[in-house]
Amino acid sequence: MVEYIAQHLWQLWAVVAVICLILELTAGDFFIICFSIGAFFAAIVAALGGGIYLQLLAFAVFTLISLFWVRPFAQRYLHRGEDRRVSNADALLGRQGRVVETVKSDGFGRVQIDGDIWKAVTNEAQDIPAGTNVCIIGRESTIITVETLKTED
Repeated sequence: MVEYIAQHLWQLWAVVAVICLILELTAGDFFIICFSIGAFFAAIVAALGGGIYLQLLAFAVFTLISLFWVRPFAQRYLHRGEDRRVSNADALLGRQGRVVETVKSDGFGRVQIDGDIWKAVTNEAQDIPAGTNVCIIGRESTIITVETLKTED
């Protein structure tokens, strides 16, 4: 068994490359794929009859090359515009929700947005009763500011 593996080490490198590709699908940060590239080139060296030290050297060299050249290139072009993406709570601004507990003009209430219930305040002079559709206009920590949604008549 050990002799077979030693003679067909390229297959082991190929399996490592495929496993790293699968793991990259779960991560998506283009780090694990660098190991997959290194394992791919080590598999080529093994298939061409290179010794274990040459295979390890190819693995290390091509992994490092991938980390410093392929990864930044991939992140720059495949994750374009993500630095401008809003965070979870900031993505609520402009969304619509439904009041589930009356929002008092001088206090708090509760608003449901996509199944999540948020503590809410309002700048309006009157209370916003339960069942009213509202628009989120602001956020301070985990408390959202809402206003009554204007309906087109």
